[in-house]
Amino acid sequence: MREIRLAVRPACPADIPALVELRLSNAEAHLALDADTYRRPRREAVVHHFTAVLADEAGRDAVLVAEVDGRVAGMVEVLPRPDPPEHQILRPEPSAQVHTVVLPSARGHGVGSTLVRAAEQWATARGIRHLSAGVHHRNVDAMRFYARHGYGDVGVSLGKSV
Repeated sequence: MREIRLAVRPACPADIPALVELRLSNAEAHLALDADTYRRPRREAVVHHFTAVLADEAGRDAVLVAEVDGRVAGMVEVLPRPDPPEHQILRPEPSAQVHTVVLPSARGHGVGSTLVRAAEQWATARGIRHLSAGVHHRNVDAMRFYARHGYGDVGVSLGKSV
């Protein structure tokens, strides 16, 4: 296996085209898993999302990118969740959702693992104590990936179409 140069850094506006391609590529992979659940978002909507997130000077959400040999090969988003409203019984616990995407050509080189560790460091530095990764039950590779990094079942989300 050849040696690669891997670096993780906060995303910047110049990364928006690469972030858009990662999101749209990820959408195609998810459509293959379950076309009734997932969709391909409009490119303009994805551009708008990343433009807004990267312009947020408060830095509430994180977008970190992994560069392999100087090219963006993956990203992780860390999206803090609001505390539950005071009328609910769930205790507030600083938490966030994490979404990791790695180009298929960059998988198997530690890119995803490096991104998850960077996301955990970012979250810890901001007092976030719990991260979750929403993974479709058919996405066996993603479930294995997150399990290798210590993520496990913390509950069940039940649903019903009406």
